[in-house]
Parts: sequence; structure tokens; C-alpha cells
Amino acid sequence: MPSLGADMEDGTFVEWHVQPGEKIARGQVICVVETQKGAVDVEIWQAGTLARLIASQGQKIPVGQVMALVATDGEDWQTVAGAYGQSVGAPGSQAPPGAAPRPESSAAEQPAGPAASAAAQGAAPAAAGRVRISPAARRRAEELGVDLAALKPAGPHGVISIADIELIAQSAKSRPADTTVGPPDRQAAMREAIAAAMSRSKREIPHYYLATAINVERAAAWLEQRNAAVPIGERALFAAVELKAVALALRETPELNGFYERGAFRPGTGIHLGVAISLRGGGLVAPALHDVDKLNLAELMRQLTDLLRRARGGQLRSSEMADPTITVTNLGDLGVETVFGVIYPPQVALVGIGRSSVKPWVSDGAIVPARVLHVTLSADHRVSDGMRGARFLAELDRLFQQPEALA
Repeated sequence: MPSLGADMEDGTFVEWHVQPGEKIARGQVICVVETQKGAVDVEIWQAGTLARLIASQGQKIPVGQVMALVATDGEDWQTVAGAYGQSVGAPGSQAPPGAAPRPESSAAEQPAGPAASAAAQGAAPAAAGRVRISPAARRRAEELGVDLAALKPAGPHGVISIADIELIAQSAKSRPADTTVGPPDRQAAMREAIAAAMSRSKREIPHYYLATAINVERAAAWLEQRNAAVPIGERALFAAVELKAVALALRETPELNGFYERGAFRPGTGIHLGVAISLRGGGLVAPALHDVDKLNLAELMRQLTDLLRRARGGQLRSSEMADPTITVTNLGDLGVETVFGVIYPPQVALVGIGRSSVKPWVSDGAIVPARVLHVTLSADHRVSDGMRGARFLAELDRLFQQPEALA
């Protein structure tokens, strides 16, 4: 099960798009997984032949657990599938590290032996009677004084999350604790996921904030002229110009583009902008637009339009959810002038873009009307400081004054 965000600890398997014996290519969508933020198409990054399906419909699977086996080039897929079954059933042997319990199958397919019986029944790795809980959730339970022994996950594969702990602690203040962690409705689950990620962000990340006002009159006029000269299908919104400018500015300040993990900064392998998207039914997702600095404006606009459509239609891909290197949130279309965002861990920065409006602007000693854009930066002080953040905003300003570079 891939990690589709810092707030994800498990996912519910929905369906397979492939079958054993089928050739699969790198980047192919092979299944659908339901997360707290909706259904996600999961891609595979290992080409080969699908040997065995392990995850079954409705099964809740922790991040990192095996969902299927793939035979690489030169391997016989039936041999790979059979070897896995033997390793589960054979005394003294073990399944592949992190393997998920086998899906339900007929009695004739079940391997013999006590170990096989436990695997076939989907027994949880934890000993009987023990609560399955992530290390972060365990630390949070200790902070809030939540009794782990009293918690009862809903089902054999239930894993207690940080959001579960905080909900239980909050409810205990007003009424006797309900120690059964049950499946909440979709919108409540999404709010819990967001709450867990943002609470972690504020606990762990020492934020600093910078803001600036940028005269975008030249860039707006340039975009109007460009749009008038190209076919309708190649026209772009100013939001695409903003994203391209952010991506190019990050080339000059790479320490804002990446992740803080295990006590150190890991630079992003590309500039993959997470675009904050508000969903129609409530909630928020921030899937990635990949390699934005390398896209021309027409390509960027097409990809942005497609991403918005699929996000609101519940058709996002796992690669889009897993690898944004920085998030951009734009609330300008709602009339918000300035937005100070919360960094989405393990990312180290977030860019907030507000409304572009006509205001008085001093140019060459004269007061003139100009379209002014308010941009903010929230950044992680463990990785960068105000000087580097200011350089990013200054580079962003420079790019808006030379909009031809954004084409």
C-alpha cells in the first residue's frame, strides 16, 4: 500500500484492474484504493507480470503492506505466485516483509498448517488483544493521557490513528469515552485527516512567514495579448502564470522544494507543485502537477484543467497524491487578499496567493493604477531562513516583471 500523503496510515482496497498472468507496465493504473480523501487510482512502478493478487475488496491495508506480487523479467509468474503460498504455509518460514494477509479464498486454495490458518483468516500481525497503533499516534496518546488498553479498533485490520486519539481525548472531556473506533462518514473522515496533518505540522514545524505585494500589471497585459494571439484551446488563466512563476523561482531557492525527514532535508527530484483544491462535497486535496518548471504555459494550463476535473470527480492517481514537493494555495478567486498557509508535512514550504486587484502604485515617482498581487511564503525554519525566503519572493517579483520567461 503506497503512502498517499503524510496524513495517511491505511487505505481500503476497492478493486483490481489487472489479473494474474497479465503483463504490466511502469506507470500503469492497476487498482483503486479508497482513502480518507476519496478514491485514488494506484499506479505501479515495477514492470513485469502480475503473479498474485493479495489485497481483496473491502480490506483495510496499512501503508507499506503488500497488495500483490509481481514477477520481473526472466521470472516465471506462476512460480513466484506458488512460492509465496508455500512461504506462508511452510513451518518456520515467513511471508515477504510487510506482506498483507491473504484475501479470502476457497478451502481448496488454503494452505495447510497453523501458520497458514492464521494468514488465511487475515490475522493481524499484532498479538491477540493488542491494539495496532502507529508510533506517532502512540506518542500522542501518551501526551493526552488516553488509555490504549481500552481502545478497540473496528475490525481485525483496524489501526488507531492520531486523529482517532485526539477525537477520543476530546470526547472524554464531556462524556464517558466511546472506546470503539468506528468508520466515520466521508466528510468527517476527511476533516479528521486534515486535522491530523495540520496538528502534526504545528507541533513539529517551526514556521516562519513572509509576505509581499507584487505589481503584476505587465504580466497581466502580456497574458491578455498572448491569449488573443493563440487558439482558444491554448489560452491560459492567470493562475497558470502564477504556478509557472513559482516553479521557476524555486530553481533559485531549492531548499524550499523538498522534504524534512528523519532529521534532515531531502531535496525534491523535480519541482512538483501540490495544488490545493477545494472539493464540492467539502474538504481539501493537494495533488501534484509534475515538473512545472519544464512545462510551457499551454501544457501547464491543460494539465491544471485536467487535474481540477479529476480531483473533483474522484479520479486522482497515486503519483499525484504521493510526491508534491511544495504546495500552492490560491484563494484569490474567493476575494481573499492574503493567505498564510500551514505547511503540509513532510514538505518544507507553502506558497499562498491572494486576489489580484487594482491599487495605487508608485512608479518612477508617479502614482499610477496597477494590478497588485499579494503573495505569502510559509517555510520551515529547520531548513531555510528569512533571507532565503525573501530571495524566493524577490525572484518571483522579477519573473512577473519579465513575463515572456513564463511562456
